[in-house]
Amino acid sequence: MINRKKKLRIAQFSLLILGVLIIFLTYSKKENLETTRIIPEELQQKIKDQISNEESADIFYNIEYSGLDLVGNRYILRSNEAFNDKLNQEVVYMKGVEAQFYFKDNTLLEVMSEEGVYNNQTLDMNFYKNVKAKYEGSELFAQKAEYSNSESFLIISDSVRVKDFRGTMVADNLFFDIKKQTLNISTIDDKKINANVNLK
Repeated sequence: MINRKKKLRIAQFSLLILGVLIIFLTYSKKENLETTRIIPEELQQKIKDQISNEESADIFYNIEYSGLDLVGNRYILRSNEAFNDKLNQEVVYMKGVEAQFYFKDNTLLEVMSEEGVYNNQTLDMNFYKNVKAKYEGSELFAQKAEYSNSESFLIISDSVRVKDFRGTMVADNLFFDIKKQTLNISTIDDKKINANVNLK
């Protein structure tokens, strides 16, 4: 009888140790799997990049700048995400950019782009990547737009297309002088400007 009790206790103790060991191994492996699966590699890299950017820059979300240019036209500049270099605080780099320019003649120019640069001292703005603009029923598409507040001009370049009810136009550069209210259309290497005009 004593022998049987000993065997029973040894079996129970063995099962207890085996159970504890299985639980330990199950949960320790699960923790390792969860940490590798929770955050994908792309997101891990983005977080690392953001942390390295934060060390050298201040990052802002949903920012808005507004003011008057030197001619007295009002503007509003918005961005989903922006950061500035700690060494050069006046330059702000932006992503998801939208700008509205309210001119004195009650017209509105809207500009959108994927990226942009804003100088909060000179109030100059640059728009990059998939630039889209709307002005009095006309739509403009390009890859780069540069607004100079100090010189009072707007240059649009790199694959410029204009869509209007009067027709369409393709050019390399558009130079809009805000003070004189003039538009100069040019091409690189004296190529022809491609325009389709509706005369009706």
